[in-house]
Amino acid sequence: MNILNGFSEISPYELGNALRMIGKEWMLITAKDGEKVNAMTASWGCMGVLWNKPVAVGFIRPQRHTYGLAEAQERISLAFLGEDRREALNICGSKSGRDCDKLMLAGLCAEDFDGVPVIREAEVILICRKLYADDLREGAFIDSTLLSNYKNGDYHRMYVWEIEKALIKNMD
Repeated sequence: MNILNGFSEISPYELGNALRMIGKEWMLITAKDGEKVNAMTASWGCMGVLWNKPVAVGFIRPQRHTYGLAEAQERISLAFLGEDRREALNICGSKSGRDCDKLMLAGLCAEDFDGVPVIREAEVILICRKLYADDLREGAFIDSTLLSNYKNGDYHRMYVWEIEKALIKNMD
């Protein structure tokens, strides 16, 4: 069984509170382009069950560097870091991977796990496979006040990823 050193595999159904994990603690969506790895901070998303599979849903704007990587790759990882890594999350959310090595600036290390880049410093890592993607559209919003999130018309693409593996850092 392929397990990342220092981590144990758990069932996705054993994960903690997804609202807190994504909305308050934030996550890193990590993908690669050849050998170059990029991670972007995200605080919009959810986890649940869809099509009888454990899934994570994430949203990426088309101008983000990670957008092209997520489009090109079938598999990505989601990383949840501890509060002591808040500055790293701020860096990965404010810098572009087109212009700099965000992971180096943030003091984070990427490692390959079964062909998927993962963030070594994470407390929880989800290895995910893309199942579905679609763009949010202005005409589909029922609550038009939400359109204030899109003053430039840069609607997110929504991704539904199957959670293939859930890894939790061993507490030594």
